Amino acid sequence: MARKVEEVFVTEGVPQETFVEPPNYGNVLVDVRHPKKPVVIEGQSGTGKTTTVRKIIARLENGHEAKYLSPRNPDHMEKIVSLATHPGPGIFIVDDFHRLNEDIREQLGNIAKIAAETPEDNLPKIILIGINQVGSGLIQFVPDIAKRVGIHKISPASKPRTLELIQAGCESLNITIENSDVIYEESQGDYWLTQLLCQSACTGAGIYEVISGAKKSIIADRGTLRSRIVDRLHAAYSEAVKEFCRGRRFRPSNDPYFKLLKAVAEHGAQTGDSNVDLTMLANSRADVRQSINNVKDHRLGILLTDKPQAARYFYYNEETKQFCIEDPAVFYYIKHLNWDRLRTECGFRADDGKTFDYDVAISFAAPSRELARYLADQLEQLDVKVFYDENYETNLLGKSLSREFERIFKDASRFVVCLLDGAHRERVWPTFERDCFVPRVSDECVLPVYLDNTNFPGLSGKDLKGIFYKFDAGTSDWQQRADKEIIYPLIDWIG
Repeated sequence: MARKVEEVFVTEGVPQETFVEPPNYGNVLVDVRHPKKPVVIEGQSGTGKTTTVRKIIARLENGHEAKYLSPRNPDHMEKIVSLATHPGPGIFIVDDFHRLNEDIREQLGNIAKIAAETPEDNLPKIILIGINQVGSGLIQFVPDIAKRVGIHKISPASKPRTLELIQAGCESLNITIENSDVIYEESQGDYWLTQLLCQSACTGAGIYEVISGAKKSIIADRGTLRSRIVDRLHAAYSEAVKEFCRGRRFRPSNDPYFKLLKAVAEHGAQTGDSNVDLTMLANSRADVRQSINNVKDHRLGILLTDKPQAARYFYYNEETKQFCIEDPAVFYYIKHLNWDRLRTECGFRADDGKTFDYDVAISFAAPSRELARYLADQLEQLDVKVFYDENYETNLLGKSLSREFERIFKDASRFVVCLLDGAHRERVWPTFERDCFVPRVSDECVLPVYLDNTNFPGLSGKDLKGIFYKFDAGTSDWQQRADKEIIYPLIDWIG
């Protein structure tokens, strides 16, 4: 039976005719072959880390059968935990090592260290596979392992290697891709993407299996290829991308995740790297700096916990601020998206170019601090970026409070929620804040919450529609009432 195109240019499983050895293949082989030496294979998605290890295991003599485990597979997690807590003999490949929690990573590192320095045969050989920096991350957990572990980075293929892969597949199919340079320019040496581009070029030219007779030549058109692949990937990934961009609770004005992902895509298109340090990205992109900073410390991690579909393709380490698109197909897809169309599909308002440090700033006097704190906590849970002074005490150190509060309540917050009572009228700082945000009432971005009947010039409850709420921390239901009477209307309002 004639070989099929998908059996030659392989996008699932391990390729046979079209596997090319990475430049450091020999070094990896020697360390994988060593009976006790722990091995770390790192690199960005699509560089062939797992394929390289599996090809090496397959070529070794009998007795080198390995057990493949990945935290992406729920059925494997129990086995990974068992390996970390009750290790036994055998070869274990643990893929997506960076997705494991710190305790499991440290336990596996300790086991690898013990196995490397003891002659006993009842301990495992462990091969760990992950994104860039997974090796250095392991050493941070288990410093003593540094001299005993083999750490190898699989880099994208060079142009000659990529052309070697393409040529091997063409020979198997009895075809020629005349302008194979286009394939390399699109894939930038990504092994998986090279396979997909070649496969798509073949099917677009009507080649589905080995050509009999005279060799057939085809032309790979960049625009056509890109369009075909993005269309092919759209059904699989568009919903996950939209889920990420829309955040935990969608609001038409709440688009920091959209801006973050667009910036990551643009960075990836320039560098070819799907692993991004968000702190460095924010510092280099003034246009999206505030959007990234607003979500990178806490909100992004919570989003990926709450949205499993997005978490399947996007990985974030809250400690290191490393954001990674692990699937090379998703990476290619977002690099070539029509972002204006995606913004419309997500339901965001047209981008007016304005950026705000905070979605909401809360102005209050000391007697209503408990209410302000509760509102801030609840709003943060609903993916609203809130300025509440206690949460930003460190940020305010060494700054002029009057200048900083003027900036926050006048310009840096999209909306202001003011808890108005007698204390707010009489005390110095609430009065200062009020002077800053009252001019914004005409822009309909100030929501007064009237806690008593105190009258405020420019904020009169007789003219300005607000929320009337009786706050008494001594009652048992004040939080439930705050949810119903303040939080829910506020969320609808800012939406």
